[in-house]
Amino acid sequence: MSAVVDVRHLVKDFHRGRGLFRRGTTVRAVDDVSFSIQPGETFGLVGESGSGKTTTGRCLLRLIEPTSGEVMLQGRDFLSLAPRELRAARRHVQIVFQDPYSSLNPRMRVGDIVAEPLVIHGMGSKAERAGRTRELLELVGLDPSTALRYPHELSGGQRQRVGLSRALALNPSLLVLDEPVSALDVSVQAQVVNLLLDLQQRLGLTYLFIAHDLRLVRQICSRVAVMYRGRLVEVAPAEQIFDTPVHGYTRALLSAIPRLAPGQKLERIPYDGSMCERLELREVAPGHVAAI
Repeated sequence: MSAVVDVRHLVKDFHRGRGLFRRGTTVRAVDDVSFSIQPGETFGLVGESGSGKTTTGRCLLRLIEPTSGEVMLQGRDFLSLAPRELRAARRHVQIVFQDPYSSLNPRMRVGDIVAEPLVIHGMGSKAERAGRTRELLELVGLDPSTALRYPHELSGGQRQRVGLSRALALNPSLLVLDEPVSALDVSVQAQVVNLLLDLQQRLGLTYLFIAHDLRLVRQICSRVAVMYRGRLVEVAPAEQIFDTPVHGYTRALLSAIPRLAPGQKLERIPYDGSMCERLELREVAPGHVAAI
C-alpha cells in the first residue's frame, strides 16, 4: 500500500538579523526530517515547544516554503508544483489550526467560512454549496442554523468544529491537525477527540496529529515520531514509544506525564541536550527506529 504522504530529508532554515550591512544568523528549525504516513493512519508528531513540530506541518502544506527536501503527496512531488497545480493539489491536504479564535475570519458568517474552499475551487452552484455547507455542519455535530452566525457568537469547541468542517469541505485525503484541542477546556477536548475518531472511521481519513499532550497521543495515534531540536530522534508504533522508549530524550519526555494514582510521585528523568549528537536513525526493532 502506497503512502498518502512521504516526507524526505525536509529542512527549514529561518534567517534573522539580516540587513544591508549585517550577515545575520540562521536557525535550523527542521533538520533532515523524513517520515511517511499510510492511508487511514493517525501519525503523531510530538516534542516540547520549539522542537519544530508545527514548522514541519506547515512546510508539508507549503504554508511556509521548506529550504530543501521532498514531500511526495500521493506520488507527486508537492514542493515542485507550480502555483496553479499547487492550488489543485491542496484539495487533498488540509489543516485544522490550533487556535479556534484566530483561525476564523470574524467578519464572515460561519456558512461563508465553510463554503469558502468550495468557492475558491469553483465547485458547485450557489445552491449546491449551501447544501454542502449544511451537510458539513451536521457532520461535525453543529445545527445547520449555525451557518447564519458569526464566530464570536460561538464557543471555542463550536469554533473548532467549524474549522474542521471547513477542512473537510474538499474531501481531503490527509488532515494536518496542529494541536487541535490544546486551546479548549478539558471536557470539550474529549468531545472533539471523539469526533475526530468518528470522522476517521466514517470517512477513511488520514491524520498527521501534532501535539504535546502525550496522554492524548497515546490514545489516538497508531505511530509516533518524537522531535528534538528540529530532528527526529525516535519513530515507532505508539505502544512501543510509550512502553519501551529507547532514546534518552523520549524517556525524559515521557517521565513528565502526570500520574493519575493518588500520592504517586512524579520522577522526572533529566536529559542533557548538550549530549545530543547528530546520530542517524537506526532500527532497534521491527518498525522502531531511534537515533542512538
